[in-house]
Amino acid sequence: MSRLPTKEDAADLIARVRARRPRVHCLMNTVVQKFTADGISAIGAIPSMTSSMEEIADFVAKADALTINLGTLDAERKKVIRLAVDVATAGGKPWILDPVHCDYSPTRLAFARELITLGPTIVRGNRAEMELIGETGASLRIMTGPVDHLSDAEKSVRVENGHAFMAVVTGTGCLSGGVIAAFMAVEKNTLTAATAALCATGVSAELAASSARGPGSFEPAFLDALAALGSGDLISHARIHHETT
Repeated sequence: MSRLPTKEDAADLIARVRARRPRVHCLMNTVVQKFTADGISAIGAIPSMTSSMEEIADFVAKADALTINLGTLDAERKKVIRLAVDVATAGGKPWILDPVHCDYSPTRLAFARELITLGPTIVRGNRAEMELIGETGASLRIMTGPVDHLSDAEKSVRVENGHAFMAVVTGTGCLSGGVIAAFMAVEKNTLTAATAALCATGVSAELAASSARGPGSFEPAFLDALAALGSGDLISHARIHHETT
């Protein structure tokens, strides 16, 4: 069994992301595209955001990782997502699926299940979404909430960082998917990468909330905290708990 991730791993990985500057392609909820791109840039990676059918294959081919969010889904976006997954899979690139609001729409749930058969590296969703999805076959499942639960075939980890403001600022979860993708691009151990990424966003949220007056001031403070986050912050503040499965 491989060892469990630690806050020292998180500290190491943020330095590696900033040194390598991986490119993350995002097929993202249109409501949160700018916030997601800004946050990926702040953490030290490079975002690309096109959802053009004519361009998607070229952009995914040049990316190091892919994140797919099923918000604001339509027929054209489904076609683009299918092509993006094909290109990522052919290139051996990690990809993460967020089946957002699949518990609201039977057609979205059916599409999420279709994508799961294509072998995402990570499936990430809230409790209602993940309970509907069921078994994924992904290398890693992440169930998000006040505490994030990550599990692979052998191990289970809880990340207890974060702040309540994250739930009232649209896009913090979408952004965390992009950060996870950036960390996967520099670390082959999926559990270690995702744990480190969630620590990075969670600790940044805590640091931002200490000076924010509410959700309006929290959003820019969160981006500033991501940009300023250092390895020492993760050593001091990351809260990772382990369980074997």
